[in-house]
Amino acid sequence: MSGPDTIRILPADDQGTIRAGFLLVLDAQPDMTVIGEAADGVTAPAAALRLRPDVLLADIWMPGLDGLELTRRLAGPGADPLLRVVVTTFDLDEYVHTALRAGASGFLLKRSGPALLVEAMRAAMSGDALISPQITARMLRRIVPPARPETTRPPAEPLPPREEEGTTLAAGGMSNADISEELFISLATVKSHVAGLQRKSSVRNRVGIAAWTWESGLAPTEQAYRRG
Repeated sequence: MSGPDTIRILPADDQGTIRAGFLLVLDAQPDMTVIGEAADGVTAPAAALRLRPDVLLADIWMPGLDGLELTRRLAGPGADPLLRVVVTTFDLDEYVHTALRAGASGFLLKRSGPALLVEAMRAAMSGDALISPQITARMLRRIVPPARPETTRPPAEPLPPREEEGTTLAAGGMSNADISEELFISLATVKSHVAGLQRKSSVRNRVGIAAWTWESGLAPTEQAYRRG
């Protein structure tokens, strides 16, 4: 049952399995509900107008009207300011700037995992734009040189070696499960490391972790990029 503070979400994706996955994850959240779905870019605008979602999840590649044009129409200049659009894709980070310029309130890889999907919905509602950390890391690697010692931003508390290693992998876009497998530690320990780093570096999410590693001189390893 939805209440006045429930985030109303409309997935638009031509793959039924993807829409079903979004429904499974998002409807399980106490503050979210999936109010409908659209199977292509042609029907998505009408569905958004009829159902009035808070957030539209728009796949980049859809028949009829792609997610970027859909974003321009529904979240660009002159559009309904109450509708947020989060763009989803498999691995096309070259479109992230276009999507954000078109008015998107987030850019997610579909393999980012349930936790980031949920976080992106809440971020969109709060006025933030969340980008998958895998994409953030690649963008930073291309456009920002690693921090010099005199310009680094150290954490509020020193990072133990194991926590620093987990931080580097998280910043490279690896999921908690991947990090657990890579470092041979429990999932609970990984979550503790990530939460501890967010506190020590004063960032809100894993995208913030990716940016902070560059500011602090802990740029992700080549291995992290390949796995992310």
